[in-house]
Amino acid sequence: MSAFAVHAALAGRTGLVASLTAGRLVTDIGHSVREAFYMFWDTLWALVLGFGLSGAVQAFVSRESMQRRLGDHRPGSLARASLYGMASSSCSYAASAMAKSLFARGADFLASVVFMFASTNLVFELGLVLVVLIGWQFIAAEFIGGVVMIVLLALAGGLWFRGRALAEAHTMAEGEQGGDLHHHGPDHTDLQRQPLPDRLRSKAGWADAAGYTMSDLQMLRREMIIGFLVAGFLTVLVPTHVWNDVFIHGHGFWTSLENAVVGPFVAIVSFVCSIGNVPLAAALWKGGIGFGGVVSFIFADLITLPLLLIYRKQYGGRMTLRMLGVFWSVMSITGLITEYLFKALGWVPSTRPSVIAGDTLRFNYTTVLDVVALVVFAALYWVYRHRDRFGGGAEYAKDPVCGMQVEIRHAPASSAHAGARVYFCSEHCQERFDKTPERYRDVAADHSPS
Repeated sequence: MSAFAVHAALAGRTGLVASLTAGRLVTDIGHSVREAFYMFWDTLWALVLGFGLSGAVQAFVSRESMQRRLGDHRPGSLARASLYGMASSSCSYAASAMAKSLFARGADFLASVVFMFASTNLVFELGLVLVVLIGWQFIAAEFIGGVVMIVLLALAGGLWFRGRALAEAHTMAEGEQGGDLHHHGPDHTDLQRQPLPDRLRSKAGWADAAGYTMSDLQMLRREMIIGFLVAGFLTVLVPTHVWNDVFIHGHGFWTSLENAVVGPFVAIVSFVCSIGNVPLAAALWKGGIGFGGVVSFIFADLITLPLLLIYRKQYGGRMTLRMLGVFWSVMSITGLITEYLFKALGWVPSTRPSVIAGDTLRFNYTTVLDVVALVVFAALYWVYRHRDRFGGGAEYAKDPVCGMQVEIRHAPASSAHAGARVYFCSEHCQERFDKTPERYRDVAADHSPS
C-alpha cells in the first residue's frame, strides 16, 4: 500500500472517530437536557404548591413584628427568628438582604443570621422538591437537621459574632441602609397592620400573595434552570469513578466526615443557591456522596461565592471570615450528626437511584398533580396581572433587576431614576441597576409606585 493510501486511510479513520465522538457528545447533551426536563416535570406541582404557600405567608406576616421581637439572641428570640424565616422567601439573596435590614434596624445579629438560615433551609418549596426528587428521608433531614443547625449556630455564633467584628458589621450595615432606615414611599394603608382574620378575608391580601408567588418564581427562575440543567449534565456525563475520587468511600467515620466537609465546598464553587441546589443534591446522591454530605451541601446555599462577596460588602471582611468559618463548621457538623442519627433510626436509604427522574412521560399521579398545578398557576398569574382590580399591589414595587415583589416600607435599597424612586430587594440588585439603568428602564417604569 502506498504512503498516500496509508495516509488517506488514517485520515478517514480519524474523521470517523471525530464524527462518532461529536455524535456521542450531541447524544449525551440531549440525554442531559431530557433528564433535566424530567426532573422539572416531576417537581412541577411541588414548586407551584410551595411557592404559592410561601407567597401567601409573606403577604400576611408583618415585617414590623419581626423587627420588634428579635432584639436579642435568647432562645425565645431565636425560635421566633426561625419561624419568621420559615415564612419568608427562599431566595438566598433576598434572605441576606432581609437579615441585614433587620440587623440595621435593631435586631440582634445572631437572630438575624438565624432568620436567614431558616428562610433558605426550612421553607415549603425546598422540602417538597426534596421529597419528590430523592425521598422522604431528605425532607426529614432538612427539618430535623435544620433544628440541629440552628442550635449549633446559636452556640457558635454567641462565641464568634462579637467584639470588634460585630461593631464593624453594625456600622457598615447602618451605613449601607442609610436613609432607608426611615419610612419612604407612598402613604398607603398597611394591610399587615390589620388583624390576621381581616387580612385573610381581604381580596387585596390574596392579590398581594399572588404577586409574591409570581415574583418569587420570576426571581428564582435562573437558579432553578441552572440547577436542573447542571444536575442533568452531572447525572449523564460524570462517570461514577469521578465521584469516587472526590468523595472517599469505605473508611467508616472518616468517609462521613470527609463527605460532610466537602459538601459545602461543592456548594461554594457551584455558584447555585436557593432551591436550585436541590437538583444538584439529587445528582450528588446518585453519584455516591454520603447522606451527611448531601445534607451539608443542601444547607450550604448561604456560602456560595457570590453571597460571600455580598457579606463582605454588608458587614466587612473580618465578620465575613467569621461567618464563613462558623457557617461551614455548623453545616458540616449538622450533616454528620444527621447522618449518624438517621443511621441509628434506620432512616438512611440503603440503595441509590440509577436515575433521578423517569425517562418517559406517563399518565400517573404526577401528571395529574402537574396538570392541576398548571391550572392553579394560570389562576395565580391572572390574579397577579389584574391585582389592581382587587386593590392589591398598592404597598409594593417590583425589583426591576430580579423581579422580586418588594414591600416599599421595608425595601432594603432604592434609587432615584427618571424622576421616580425604584425599589430593590437588596444592594446587589441596586448595584446592577445603577451600573446599567437603561437595561431595566422599561421594567422600572412599569413597576414604579405611583
